[in-house]
Amino acid sequence: MTNSVTPCPRRRTPGGPPAVSPPRGGRRLARGAGAALSAAALLLAVMPAASAEPEQLAVEEDLAELEQLWQQRQEADDAGPADLTAEQVPDDVTVEEAEAAVESSAELTEEDVHYAAALEDLAQGTDEDFYAVPAELPDQDGTLIRQQAATFYLDPIGLIEHDAEVTRIMYRTTDSNGQARAAVATVLEPRRGGDDPQRPLIVHAPGTQGLGDQCAPSRQLAAGTEYEGLGVAAALEAGYAVVMPDYIGLGTEGMHTYMNRVDQAHAVLDAARAAQEAEGVALGPDSPVHIRGYSQGGGAAAAALESAHEHAPELNLISGAAGAVPADLFEVGDMIDSSLYNAFLLFALGGLVESEGLDPAEFLNDEGLARLEQASGQCTVSALISHMFVDTATLTVDGRAFTELIQDEPFASALAAQRIGDGRAPDVPVQINHSLLDDVIPYSTGRGLAQRWCGEGARVTFASNVAPTHVGGHVASMPGVALFTAATLNGVTPVSSCWRL
Repeated sequence: MTNSVTPCPRRRTPGGPPAVSPPRGGRRLARGAGAALSAAALLLAVMPAASAEPEQLAVEEDLAELEQLWQQRQEADDAGPADLTAEQVPDDVTVEEAEAAVESSAELTEEDVHYAAALEDLAQGTDEDFYAVPAELPDQDGTLIRQQAATFYLDPIGLIEHDAEVTRIMYRTTDSNGQARAAVATVLEPRRGGDDPQRPLIVHAPGTQGLGDQCAPSRQLAAGTEYEGLGVAAALEAGYAVVMPDYIGLGTEGMHTYMNRVDQAHAVLDAARAAQEAEGVALGPDSPVHIRGYSQGGGAAAAALESAHEHAPELNLISGAAGAVPADLFEVGDMIDSSLYNAFLLFALGGLVESEGLDPAEFLNDEGLARLEQASGQCTVSALISHMFVDTATLTVDGRAFTELIQDEPFASALAAQRIGDGRAPDVPVQINHSLLDDVIPYSTGRGLAQRWCGEGARVTFASNVAPTHVGGHVASMPGVALFTAATLNGVTPVSSCWRL
């Protein structure tokens, strides 16, 4: 599949990312990008400025141009759906499947499908040699293995390259079986503000990317297909450094251990350690650290926050924010089994097979095995389209749905071990945010985590919203997360919500 779109000219504004001349025909951004752009503008308004006023104005002007492009996209959507073509959908789904998914979903759109197709083409340009794991790994977690200069684009055809210093790093971490593993992360620093070893570091744990190596955030940031790129850009414009981990097995050897509490916590914490070691990166051992994430990233952030004092006690961890945390996988499974979000169940099943050494042929029939194999090479949008609304009872050997299957061993104890807040809690202030209308992770699951952490003596700020859908809850939470981050990094003790939970 080829990309026939010609990039339009770029022009760089002083101190910020380049502005973009609208291309012929109106370059269309992904649906949801408009809301995210508005949220990014709010983030810039509420986070502490890291530059002189002229530079800040230049950034706001650039965001206005992006918003204009989004408006063009919205107007095109309002005019009605357009037929998709084979070139506009991922290779592993049909045009009919993609159109059916867009029609039946309040969240998937034509532009999501376009981005997924672009990801297949553009992620192939990443330096594969960098991801090759050396035969011997360092002795200590968080030790830097290698690094290379990288790029950060805000869209999938390279129209907007962010003006940040970007370094891709490989580092050592440890999985839940005690095995040394190599993982990759991306370190991003704002160019303005000089080399400040006290610059705060945001550890941005990404949401669900998929299981295929091409889905790794370090590849997608370089290709412009990373949907969390706008949140990263907002943090950079506020003057923060950012490190985004790929997690274990995503881009590197082995299958990604999706939703493994220990693996994700270690990958997040050790990414922060390795970022401080990277050559040429203006971070030091005393750099203030804030950990944040949403959805899978919320689970990874929460797991890291509650285990940081044991796994990485030397980090100068100040605070954290975790949104839509899948803190209890039994509850999440009940919510999404045989729904639009079947892909997430297959991702989690693949993660369990990898981390627990299970033989999937013992519980999946031929169709189930085929779908698990397909999902293991897919990114999120492709997988959602491929597996939506399949009755999971038709995928198992004994005809039980996934939510019934996991009540028995070997699944029950393995999933129970992934429960966040089970006798563990952060020792720094944290915000938990969740929409009451989340259609993927139950609101009660997020609130239950807040209650458990409060019971362990943690200082928890619980922020709810009523934005519809899982994605909508993320966008609605962004300004509050930004305020919480800025306040705690500036020494303000946040109000605890534990009294009302």
